[in-house]
Amino acid sequence: MLILQNLSFIHPNKDLLFENIDLTITTRSKIALIGNNGTGKSTLLKIMAGLLQPSAGTIHVNSFPYYIPQHYGQFNQLTIAHALGIDEKLKALHEILNGSANELNMAILNDDWMIEERCSEALAHWGLSDIDLTAPMKSLSGGQKTKVFLSGIVIHQAEVVLMDEPSNHLDKAGRQLLYDFIKTTPAALLVVSHDRKLLNLLNSVNELSKRGITVYGGNYEFYAEQKRIENEALHQDVRSREKALRKAKEVERETLERQQKLDAKGKKKQEKAGLPTIMMNTLRNSAEKSTSKAKSIHAEKVGSIASDLTELRKELPDVDKMKFGFDNSNLHKGKTLVTANEVNYQFEDQQLWKQPLTFQLNSGERIALSGLNGSGKTTLIRLILGELEPKSGQLSRAQNKTVYIDQDYSLIDNHLKVYEQAQQMNESGLQEHEVKIRLNRFLFSKETWDKPCHALSGGEKMRLMLCCLTISHQQPDIIVLDEPTNNLDIQNIEILTSAINDYSGTLIVVSHDEYFLNQINIERSIVLKE
Repeated sequence: MLILQNLSFIHPNKDLLFENIDLTITTRSKIALIGNNGTGKSTLLKIMAGLLQPSAGTIHVNSFPYYIPQHYGQFNQLTIAHALGIDEKLKALHEILNGSANELNMAILNDDWMIEERCSEALAHWGLSDIDLTAPMKSLSGGQKTKVFLSGIVIHQAEVVLMDEPSNHLDKAGRQLLYDFIKTTPAALLVVSHDRKLLNLLNSVNELSKRGITVYGGNYEFYAEQKRIENEALHQDVRSREKALRKAKEVERETLERQQKLDAKGKKKQEKAGLPTIMMNTLRNSAEKSTSKAKSIHAEKVGSIASDLTELRKELPDVDKMKFGFDNSNLHKGKTLVTANEVNYQFEDQQLWKQPLTFQLNSGERIALSGLNGSGKTTLIRLILGELEPKSGQLSRAQNKTVYIDQDYSLIDNHLKVYEQAQQMNESGLQEHEVKIRLNRFLFSKETWDKPCHALSGGEKMRLMLCCLTISHQQPDIIVLDEPTNNLDIQNIEILTSAINDYSGTLIVVSHDEYFLNQINIERSIVLKE
């Protein structure tokens, strides 16, 4: 069991990240920890793993948790055994078996005579049976590094496991192994992930925000439904407040008009009555005070409703604001854009695909491009884009505009600032204020217009990329997305999904995220085999 009580964390620059966090991980519980980028999910996991100290609060641990980080660069100079924290134990075992059964070696081994067998079995389970524990971590791919740390769960016989984006570097087969493990493991899990298929395997979703942790007692589908209900209620509150604001302004106007008519009528009566000037001034001042008081009362009421409405609008989801808004008149649905007949590519004397490729891409289609790592997905994309020509077969391309969006959003120029990048894509000649309106719509406020692009997060680069496409105005015939969700949180994946579903051109997607592929309505797949 692991219990957090009143946990808070303040950055060294004194910025508060989160406070008063309460969380309990019990035996066999399987918990998702979600939240927007910057809310502190990874920081909270590091605190629970003992890698960071909280600013306040307490942590109670019965079984020290096993931690799988999101990034592995810090381990590159270590051996696999060292990265797993078992190098000393393996060394002690070998020295004991070689006759050096001294007190220190026995203490380090701690009667764990089966450590080597567990290592072999665990690594083999994750498809790493040919991995040498003395090999450097830097010799492994990202997916292999993830599998090494996943192997460590069984090697360390962990009872509580903390995972930070465990499916990020895994291919389809690796993800399936992870899903199967999550379903069957007796260990308690706390998982930070944007992989919605994975999140649906967990039985509780905990949402981290500046307000703390909100617990939803179900998987991701249950959470999404509850959020939908919450958002509908929020929209209803906004509509109700908007109606109340209109009514309050109408009452304010009618009251002031009525008061002004009464004042004018009273003034005429006073003039007809021939009242002394001093009395006239007194009555006029009294009427002005009455009018001013009425104005103040109504202005305060209108201001209060407007303030409440502003706060409610801040809580509205951002997804609906971000649409492409392309002019679709130039698209001809069903038009053949690319035709491949017995196409193959060659590296030195080796054909890339055992079976040459024959396919056709038509305007308006949504196609997934799938295959194992090394199956030639990137090469095929470059053939479609016209950056490469096939070594055999025929490939014809109709005149078209294609946009290629990779997982690093490299179309964004890191040397430019946000506004400069938007202007660079302003092929339609939008006025400055129009460009800034678009930036605001994609959550780039005035304070961010001078922010350098290299300082943007993955989600921010994605939103800027989408914004720039709307600014360029000319709808591309084909958009190619290469692992677009890898560096995004759930909020930004939903923004991307909504924007893509607003696009009516041809879509080609490389992704291991099956949930995302379903959400963007993929119609067919081109499967590559080596």
